Amino acid sequence: MTDKLDLCTKALSLRKELGQDTTSPIDIFSLAYTIPQLTLVFYPMGDHLSGMCIKNDGNPVIAVNSSMSVGRQRFSMAHELFHLFFDENEHSTVCTMKIGSGNDVEKVADQFASYFLLPPVALSEAIKKRQGSSIDSFGIKEIVKLEQYFRVSRQAMLYRLIEDNKLTPQQADKFRQGVIRSAVNLGYDDTLYKSLPENKQYKTYGYYIQQAEELLEKDLVSTGKYEQLLLTAFRPDLVFGDESKGGELND
Repeated sequence: MTDKLDLCTKALSLRKELGQDTTSPIDIFSLAYTIPQLTLVFYPMGDHLSGMCIKNDGNPVIAVNSSMSVGRQRFSMAHELFHLFFDENEHSTVCTMKIGSGNDVEKVADQFASYFLLPPVALSEAIKKRQGSSIDSFGIKEIVKLEQYFRVSRQAMLYRLIEDNKLTPQQADKFRQGVIRSAVNLGYDDTLYKSLPENKQYKTYGYYIQQAEELLEKDLVSTGKYEQLLLTAFRPDLVFGDESKGGELND
């Protein structure tokens, strides 16, 4: 049986280890870039996979399905952090799309991801603030406000509300349709519910890029080989420049 208290403790401890507090919403990808020797790859993996983690003898690679919504990608990243830091049984893991499915380890990783992105105390306080005094007022407005505040997908939000007995599965089902419209109608931007732009769906960040740069600086590879390494990592912007961004702007 899953020890939820232990999972919550692990999630909050990792947040602190990575320099975050235990209550605030986080930018999980910016956080991931601070993990030593981690390479992060964004790649469209179709409709069945959410991501993968390859431990790679201390030079880990985490890949996230960039064809999913941004909110779902954030949950997948947190899920893969469980495999990286706490899953002692696997050297590499490929993870399914549906939250709460798969084997026991996958289900535990989903619970960890939920606690990592939505710390219990923070979620409880946010629910009270948005729900008000009436227990019957919990509806689509409150759900959208919560997922926007914590920057998670509708699927991830409903999964957690069911886990915490705030909603029954039957109650949650009526909120699974019209996700983007429900947010836009409340005045929110729809970025959280859409995938990355096509020109960002193939990207590599982190240690691999740092290593390629170091090899060039030390004259261990030619400029041509360096550019080949970057192109292999889907980073033509570092070879040819990113014309879509134009020049640098003043802060």
